Amino acid sequence: MQRRTLTSTTLTLLAGTLGLAMTFSNAVASDAKISLFKIITVKDEIVVGLSKADVESLKGDDVTAIGRALSKNGELTVWQFAVRNNKDGELEQAPLQRISVISNDALRVEPYVSPLKVVPAE
Repeated sequence: MQRRTLTSTTLTLLAGTLGLAMTFSNAVASDAKISLFKIITVKDEIVVGLSKADVESLKGDDVTAIGRALSKNGELTVWQFAVRNNKDGELEQAPLQRISVISNDALRVEPYVSPLKVVPAE
C-alpha cells in the first residue's frame, strides 16, 4: 500500500479554505436577520443594516434594491452599525443609531460581510 503525504503548501491551502468557510458560515448564520452594506461617499464610509422588515419594504436585500429606493425616494432610513464590545468583552457588530441616507451622485453601496457576530436591530 502506498502512503500519501501532504505537503506544507497543501496543508496551508486546506487550513485557509477551512478558515474561510468557517468565517463565512459564521457571518451568514449570525446576520441572517440583518443584511449589512457599506455606504461609501467622497467623505467617509459607514456600515448600515437592513432588517427583515426593511428588506420587505424595499422588495429586495441587495445593492440594486437600495439604489432603486434612493433613486425613487431620494433618501432611505436605515440602521447604522458599529463595532462594540459585548458584556463578555467580545467584539460584535451592533446597531448604533437610525440614520437617513440621502441620494447623491458620489454615493456607492457595497455588500458587507462582518467577521463578527451581528446583533439585530430592535
